[in-house]
Amino acid sequence: MSSVRETATREVPRALDRIAGQPRVRDFFAAVASSRKFSHAYLFVGAPGSGQQDAALALAQCVICEQGGCDACDECIRVAHRTHPDVHWIEPEGASGYVVEQVRNLIADVSLSPVRASSKVYILDRVDTLRDSSANALLKTIEEPPEGVVFVLMARATDAVLPTIVSRCQLVPFRLSNPAEAARRVAEASGVGAGDAIARIALDVTMTPQRAVEFIASHKRRDARLLMVRTLDGLARDDAWDVLCAARDLTLAAQAPLDDVKSRQAEELERGADYLSTKAEKLIEQRNKRELTARERSGIMELLAAASSLLRDVLMRLEGVDEPVVNSDSTDVVERLASRATSAGVLAALRAVDQANDDLAHNVSPQLVFETMLCTCKEALCPPSFR
Repeated sequence: MSSVRETATREVPRALDRIAGQPRVRDFFAAVASSRKFSHAYLFVGAPGSGQQDAALALAQCVICEQGGCDACDECIRVAHRTHPDVHWIEPEGASGYVVEQVRNLIADVSLSPVRASSKVYILDRVDTLRDSSANALLKTIEEPPEGVVFVLMARATDAVLPTIVSRCQLVPFRLSNPAEAARRVAEASGVGAGDAIARIALDVTMTPQRAVEFIASHKRRDARLLMVRTLDGLARDDAWDVLCAARDLTLAAQAPLDDVKSRQAEELERGADYLSTKAEKLIEQRNKRELTARERSGIMELLAAASSLLRDVLMRLEGVDEPVVNSDSTDVVERLASRATSAGVLAALRAVDQANDDLAHNVSPQLVFETMLCTCKEALCPPSFR
């Protein structure tokens, strides 16, 4: 029996080891890789943090690698680092989702031959943000791609994806990972101590392991999260002017990490200045502007997630839930808020954060989003005796 198990273990491509906490997904792709009978399109469905991105990279390695996903050759390393020219990672560039130009460029690129490998992989994140027009334009390409092209689409739920796209893909469901296991993987990938609470905080704020690792590496994003914690803590003593100033500071904090993105964009444009046409430069500038808008929105969503995380900790304290708080570096803030708030008030504040997310999705200005949310939270969390 042991020899059979060892043989089965050796037959599983090493690249699939990155699919942690999803044994069914791992076994499924091990069988697919062994037969080399890849579907033309897969739809990964699951909650943020369930490991879809890691699985997409692992599958891409199995498709591209001549050895079926050894995780050691130059092809596999390039895929893992997202630098392989035949593996295209595509994310929404618009503030509210994919833009038509992205889909047009993708469709045009699909018809081109691979650069290095014999196959090509297109990984589309958050396809639930595809508008109907963009989704319909992409539908025929997904349905009948050229030989050797594999699509990997990722979404939270099938309900949010165009039904005709769902029907053209092989569905791969992901179950929610164990929070402790996910935090351990983030801590390991980011190089922090295994027991470091920042990994759990990062996951709560960003919702995915990859973004959690990026969050830990960015002191500006960590500082922005701490500013949100201090802002909620100080609402009891803030007057109306203070709240407006706090909203401004949060807006600026969400924009601070964009400085690094702007520097990278400027360097890329400078490197291409000698050979890019005026039209190409203009297209890149438009793409860069969309990226900055999307990244600013993502930064604001992180701050709102940080507020939700802290408020959930406060609610746990008020309800006597015997579990450690996520924001273990701010237990004093959790205790202070719990000492003056009620469960009903915290729930009202959480609804205000949810409303802020909804307002942001409807293109309300970030400053106004924060102002409205903070004013509502102050009313909900601070009884008159504390104002």
